[in-house]
Amino acid sequence: MEEIKKYVEENKERFLNELFELIRIPSISSLSEHKPDMYRCAEQWTKIMLAAGADRAEVYETDGNPVAYGEKIVDPALPTVLVYGHMDVMPVDPIDLWNTKPFEPVIKDGRIWARGADDDKGQAFMHAKAFEYLVKSGKLNCNVKFMIEGEEEIGSPNLPKFCKEHKDMLKADVILVSDTSMIAPDVPSITTGLRGLAYWQVEVTGPNADLHSGIFGGAVANPINVLCKMIAEMQDEKGHITIPGFYDDVLEVSAEERAKMAKAPFNLEDYKKSLDIKEVKGEEGFSTNERTGIRPTFDVCGIWGGYTGEGAKTVLPSKAYAKISCRLVPNQKHEKIAKLFKEYFESIAPDYVKVKVEYLHGGPSYVCPIDLPAYAAAEKAYEEVYGKQPVPVRSGGSIPIIATFEEVLGIKSVLMGFGLGSDAIHSPNENYPLEQFYNGITTIPLFYKYFGEIMKK
Repeated sequence: MEEIKKYVEENKERFLNELFELIRIPSISSLSEHKPDMYRCAEQWTKIMLAAGADRAEVYETDGNPVAYGEKIVDPALPTVLVYGHMDVMPVDPIDLWNTKPFEPVIKDGRIWARGADDDKGQAFMHAKAFEYLVKSGKLNCNVKFMIEGEEEIGSPNLPKFCKEHKDMLKADVILVSDTSMIAPDVPSITTGLRGLAYWQVEVTGPNADLHSGIFGGAVANPINVLCKMIAEMQDEKGHITIPGFYDDVLEVSAEERAKMAKAPFNLEDYKKSLDIKEVKGEEGFSTNERTGIRPTFDVCGIWGGYTGEGAKTVLPSKAYAKISCRLVPNQKHEKIAKLFKEYFESIAPDYVKVKVEYLHGGPSYVCPIDLPAYAAAEKAYEEVYGKQPVPVRSGGSIPIIATFEEVLGIKSVLMGFGLGSDAIHSPNENYPLEQFYNGITTIPLFYKYFGEIMKK
């Protein structure tokens, strides 16, 4: 480990400069005007992989954004690790809440501040540098393949087809991913479960045009008011989602596993303080960690309609919109939930409005067995760097493609995340602690060391 640390120390400045080149590309997959940036980013990734020691690297087309792929085959008889990451990032709105320019990375207070600093450019880049060290030091004991996609933030709609078409090229013993977080800087953890996702956009229409709220208000239904009332009906006072059949397939976690989860360090008061809230809110009968790890959720991700500009405009709007998501747990099928939501939302719509439900994307949940050889290797690597055994945790987030990998490629994934809850991913002022960045580069080579040794036995 000391040799790795020395390599990181000697190359710190170069690592950051190279990462910053990547971050400066505004690769926002959800905005069509950034399509050229997706290709720029993919090309940049091929350069990074080749410079790190890949035998080949190239950009592959999909029906959407490109995929950057690279590989180094040391010996076909050796185990193969497929590194997955994504080059796309979330939009930066609301831009006025950023303290720095989102695509001009800045180092301040021991952190990198920029969109993509953590999710997922910073974390994926750690793998490229760890791979570089292993190649240059002659210690690479596995074949390595990289697959960096450009649509993770919009649900990876075209990656399943890519995986099916290139199944032989992507053959591996395990998929290694860093797109999750740890409990705390001094409490390493490995994500063993991810929630699934279902995501819709709804439209509620009242009158055929915007109306004067004075002349028509009180006589014609306001779509925004109606939409808010319909959304409120989707959950009861106990935080229970009211969609009929929603919980039918939920896999209940045993009391034994819940007891193990409860051992993870967590301070509710610190949690509330960090978010500047007086109280937490969620499904009755479950702790905060359980609500974000083993229970499904319902959230409005955006809502709009009418006049939202400066000053006043007395308007009764014709339409109101909302973007709505549900996080799903093992056994829940996103296709089924999508149908149940649409049927229920339409059923509670009053006659004085029309509703339209569009299903945008979704994906299944994922659970990683802790008896996998790759899990044991990751556990040993974290323990060597952080001085303590990592805690297995169920994450509240979703990476829909992870379950698809198992279904299409038949490969399990190990989620070695180094992000922190304070990194503000998807939010203004996203950041990534330098210590976590360097620790990641130090830990990943040890994963290869132990994985190679375990697979030899």
